[in-house]
Amino acid sequence: MRLQAASLLLASLVPSSLAIYVDEAYHIDYHHALLGTPKEPSTFFHQPSTSSAASLLYTLSEKNVLGAVNPKDGAIVWRQNLGVSAATAEDGDEPSLLRAVDGEDSVVSAVGGKVASWGAFDGKLAWEKRFRDGPIVNLEILGLDEAADQKKVAKDSVVLSGKQNGIVRRLDGGSGSVKWDYVDDSGDVPFQVSASQTAVYYISLQPAMRKGYKIKVTALELTTGHLAKQYTLSSETEVSSADSIIFVGANAISPLVVWTDSAWKTIKINVIGTRNVHTIDVENKSGEDIEKIEVHAPHALNAEPHFLIHYATRSKSWAEVYHTDLKSAAISKAYQLPVIGERSVFATSNKDANVYFTRVTKTEISVVSSASHGILGRWSPSKRINEGARHAVSEVVARGSTYAVRYAQVLESGDWMLVRNGEVEWSRPETLTEAVAASWADVNGGETLAHELEVEGHESLVGAYIHRLKRHAKDLERLPAWLQELPVRVLSSFVTSEGTDLSSFGLGKLVIVATRKGYVLAVDYMDKGTVAWKTKAVDFEAVNDDWKVKAISVAHSIATVYVEDGSYVMVNVSSGEIVERGEPSGPLESIALIPSGATPIAVRVQAGGVPDLSSVSVDSNTFIVTLDNGGVLGWNSANIATPAWKFQPPNGQKLIHATTRPHNDPVASIGKVLGNRSVLYKYLNPNLALLTAVGDSTASFYLLDAVSGQVLHSITQTGVDTSQPIASALSENWFAYSLWADVTDTSESKGYQLVISELFESPIPNDRGPLGDAANYSSIHTETGPQSPHVISQAYIIPEPISTMAVSQTRQGITTKQLLCSLPSSNAIIGIPRRILDPRRPMGREATANEAEEGLIKYSPVLDFDGRWFLTHAREVIGVREIESSLTLLESTSLVFAYGLDVFGTRIHPSQAFDILGKGFSKVQLVLTVVALGIGVAMLAPMARRKQVDMKWKS
Repeated sequence: MRLQAASLLLASLVPSSLAIYVDEAYHIDYHHALLGTPKEPSTFFHQPSTSSAASLLYTLSEKNVLGAVNPKDGAIVWRQNLGVSAATAEDGDEPSLLRAVDGEDSVVSAVGGKVASWGAFDGKLAWEKRFRDGPIVNLEILGLDEAADQKKVAKDSVVLSGKQNGIVRRLDGGSGSVKWDYVDDSGDVPFQVSASQTAVYYISLQPAMRKGYKIKVTALELTTGHLAKQYTLSSETEVSSADSIIFVGANAISPLVVWTDSAWKTIKINVIGTRNVHTIDVENKSGEDIEKIEVHAPHALNAEPHFLIHYATRSKSWAEVYHTDLKSAAISKAYQLPVIGERSVFATSNKDANVYFTRVTKTEISVVSSASHGILGRWSPSKRINEGARHAVSEVVARGSTYAVRYAQVLESGDWMLVRNGEVEWSRPETLTEAVAASWADVNGGETLAHELEVEGHESLVGAYIHRLKRHAKDLERLPAWLQELPVRVLSSFVTSEGTDLSSFGLGKLVIVATRKGYVLAVDYMDKGTVAWKTKAVDFEAVNDDWKVKAISVAHSIATVYVEDGSYVMVNVSSGEIVERGEPSGPLESIALIPSGATPIAVRVQAGGVPDLSSVSVDSNTFIVTLDNGGVLGWNSANIATPAWKFQPPNGQKLIHATTRPHNDPVASIGKVLGNRSVLYKYLNPNLALLTAVGDSTASFYLLDAVSGQVLHSITQTGVDTSQPIASALSENWFAYSLWADVTDTSESKGYQLVISELFESPIPNDRGPLGDAANYSSIHTETGPQSPHVISQAYIIPEPISTMAVSQTRQGITTKQLLCSLPSSNAIIGIPRRILDPRRPMGREATANEAEEGLIKYSPVLDFDGRWFLTHAREVIGVREIESSLTLLESTSLVFAYGLDVFGTRIHPSQAFDILGKGFSKVQLVLTVVALGIGVAMLAPMARRKQVDMKWKS
């Protein structure tokens, strides 16, 4: 207790400045600025400047984030968030497209009903056009300049929009204004647009009389948009839906429309603008059923009219190259690429008229020309890539008789990788954008030691002593390795290094992340947030792009991922190896993790909010709180037949969020010491739950005792915009929430508000309230049941919304807490000090001497976000969905991990680093000082002895 009290006093004497040292900014934190998994048709190389031959990589990802990436190092040059929600970071349901404007420094995007032009070099918005008649179905760029005076003008765009009726519009490349439009009111399904040198082609699907669809081609004049001609292709026997059409060529000198039957036996090809349909019989000699057929063709007008058809089975692939005769529109087979026993992807590129096809597999990369089957270049990957690729884009460069290729491939997990001549240049962990759950994992053995000490605490004196002897004997197995590493550790201790200095203090942690695509990853804080390992937990096809993870628990170096269908996967934290799998046991609504020493107990919550308490020991008395149809149920493990209590919000309100105290929320002091040395005792209830319910322009917050179901405190705010973010957090004896609501009762003004409420046992200092000095209390029995706390609240006007809240965690709770908030408008994360949010700040007057001694300052209704609170500094961290905090062995230090679209991690010192030496401390100087003092003592000791002897003789 004396040590704890001394630590508390030391923390209280630390200056309140929150600014970190200059040499720590961007060194103690990491940031993955991500885009999301790149989409195949919206990813390409493009030259952002006509004066330079260098290219950038452009993509519009599955998260609807548009960005340019430097191919040299994978760094983001610029990015624009076009549709992802900053609060939820969910995928957009609307179509999204991206096209490059060849020969110009711009790209054009279409998301939903909005079309925009962006500067390819800097990402600045040139123009934007929104259409209200339906989403953009297709977007193409006209390849010809039609200026009469031959001046350089921006190339126009052609967009296809509409749900019931297709509308084709030509947009001016410089301003985005509509030059002409064509409305199809025939009721056909709008599918795609394409363009050639002479016309714009509108492709639609016409329902046939019996079944299937006919492909209708409508040719429109380039300059006026008037109908030039129209014809249909007899495709109803093969085209049963839009998925049967596998390719529509765009902006090629000879655009194509390609479709196939459901059995993958026949391919039909039509050169757009002609009525002829070419039939290709699929020759499958692989011995396996074909699962996919793709067509790859160049989009440049000056490229040769050659294209490639790629066939893929479960484990094999091959391809055929075809040529199109421009005069007769005849299609002939040029050559075939052989069948190989592994999956492959193809990428198309062209240089002037020459067309190149790049074939990528796990073991080999090869480049061929569309004119001949000869291999122009072949490379083997420099390192083993365990994942297959979904798709790729490439650039081929001819250097005399030799060729070089670089390609950017999207892996099965969603990661993005660039390979140059077989050498992996960089890899971007885009799969982290799909994170749905995360949990901290200790890799330094601290968790194992805690478990061993817990076992010793439950044994007899002799048994605990024997257990400790065995543990120490087992530790001796690591003695040779420790002695071998000792010289390196001693020498490295003189060098400033985060890894060598702090990993043994609990900072060497991993964050175990599960993604929607069925992967489990480990993010290493000490290694700048790099992905330590990645494991494919389930097949991509099996989860249908949505692995519904409910929770992750980590115990004894094993991470257990619980899934909605009742299955689970156990993964070794150190290596990522799958240890065990559990079969599905039935649909679950959630997983409740009950703290039980070092190993949490997982309770499965079934439909209707009914928990399966079979895993809880019969002699325990555990309470579980679940959700059911907007209500809250409380369950007692002693009686699992019926819920112990039920809370239902009033009519017209819907429960949207539930918050509990963090799992590790230690309380350093049971009271708040005032300036006059009296004490306000905190209302400390470990079973608190904060519920948020919204109604028609209202938001209500209910503070419940989770054991008895009693409402301890409630507050309702009116004039609330429920479409804006509503965030809340609960810790120790206080809770906070943020929303957009009326500032005054007269509703004359609105704004974003941050409300803080603190709970005390009594409003009177030195008074313990109704419970008095009772050592025990019960939340069930009325005579000693939970008493309503005394609540003190204050509200602040804040400059922008808060989408997510969390509270910093430390080992003993001595350090001042921070309210961690994500700001979607600023794309930042801040840590607001708890002292600033003290609801006891005096209103309308300056703080007295006693109040100033407590650290209280005068209340101001406007809370500006101090620049020193920004944990992300100048970085833009977008799409944050969750913020997780973890304790360390250093009481002053807390780890922070935020994920959603971007991933950000850092460590914070809310009361400054009072228990660790800073980087400015020179160990070398200290050692030299000690050595110099030792040498000085050794030299002066004989002189001192001689002087003492001489003084004795003289006396």
